Amino acid sequence: MNEAQGNEPLKSIAEAAEALGVTQRTLRFYEDKGLISPQRVGTMRAYSKREMGRMQLILRGKRLGFSIREIGEFLSLYDNEEGGKVEQMRHLQRRINQRVEELAEQRDAIDQTIRELKQMNAEAQERIDRASN
Repeated sequence: MNEAQGNEPLKSIAEAAEALGVTQRTLRFYEDKGLISPQRVGTMRAYSKREMGRMQLILRGKRLGFSIREIGEFLSLYDNEEGGKVEQMRHLQRRINQRVEELAEQRDAIDQTIRELKQMNAEAQERIDRASN
């Protein structure tokens, strides 16, 4: 597309969507939520390296199961270079640790379900074998 300040290459919405592996609608959604702010070149959206980086963080956050609100809080850590950053990072760590615990609990529940299903399957096979003899 064009270049941003500092001769940084800009991507059109189509180029950004393709590079990120998302739809243009996804990009517009996160813009509507205030998580990204692409530049405007006339009526077209123009994505800088910064916005592409923010989108990668957003997608990572979604993949890890964080809400849009939480992702917005995390993004503010990268924007805020001033005081309070240590406390914000501690908050981030607490939320990450909570998410790890949630996922571990889900994994335990899934493991239990798999064990029960395997047991049920074995019992069904035993009945089939007895009925076949």
